[in-house]
Amino acid sequence: MKILKDLKQLRITNFFILLLAGTINAFGVTVFLAPVKLYDSGISGTSILLSQVTPDYLSLSFFLLIINVPLFLFGLKKQGVVFTVYSIFTVAVYSCVAWLITDILPIDVSMVSPLAGDDLLLCALFGGIISGIGSGLTIRYGGAIDGIEVMAVIFAKKLNLTVGTFVMIYNVILYIICGVALQSWILPLYSIVAYAAGLKTVDFIVEGFDRSKEVMIVTEKPEEISQTLTEVFECGTTIIAAKGGFSNSDKSIIYFVVNRFQIAKMRSLIHEIDPKAFVTISEVADVFKSND
Repeated sequence: MKILKDLKQLRITNFFILLLAGTINAFGVTVFLAPVKLYDSGISGTSILLSQVTPDYLSLSFFLLIINVPLFLFGLKKQGVVFTVYSIFTVAVYSCVAWLITDILPIDVSMVSPLAGDDLLLCALFGGIISGIGSGLTIRYGGAIDGIEVMAVIFAKKLNLTVGTFVMIYNVILYIICGVALQSWILPLYSIVAYAAGLKTVDFIVEGFDRSKEVMIVTEKPEEISQTLTEVFECGTTIIAAKGGFSNSDKSIIYFVVNRFQIAKMRSLIHEIDPKAFVTISEVADVFKSND
């Protein structure tokens, strides 16, 4: 059964890193951002806003789960079982640790940050950087900590947008709604500072936030790999004939462009078909099609 085969790709090491990632993200959001009513990006920021405008028993942890989990399940077919399991696990850790910090541990995060007080700039910078570390680690180890990123992967291409642009548009709309709801633009503007800090941190950890990756695959099984990549990611590949400089044997180079969420899955697919394949991954500044 395909699902059981996919589940065998899960790695204990990844779960340990994702446990750390979810904990780090929760710390950054609940200790620096939420206490001073700053907003994280994506569904996390949406959950913070909803927790503030609804009764107290509807907490940040509650909204993180009920919004994120359905989005990840919606993206199951597109992103695969492994990605979905990793993502839901990380969000569950994020939610549980956020609940521990706000409701169980003897840490007062009701009015101001216990570490940065009411200094909005410090809270925005450190909250953004710390949560960005959590998000970056999650992406690097095969998942995502925010469901809006999954929606971006699914719908951005259909809207002729990059993944990063889709997420940015969502966040701009979110911060505008926050400003209207609060009848003040100071906190949403500082939230943008937090978002920028987090964005740069993710960029540092996963080597590029809004850039596609070009992949060069040297293999003796080009047809199998090309067909698999095309079917799984629903985009074309280019096969270039080549010859090994040392072995003098006939080989092929497959040229392929992916986004950052697809790299872990792509590696697994290539290794499964041709363990001896030589793969290089580079950043792409821009991707477009020329319409003649």
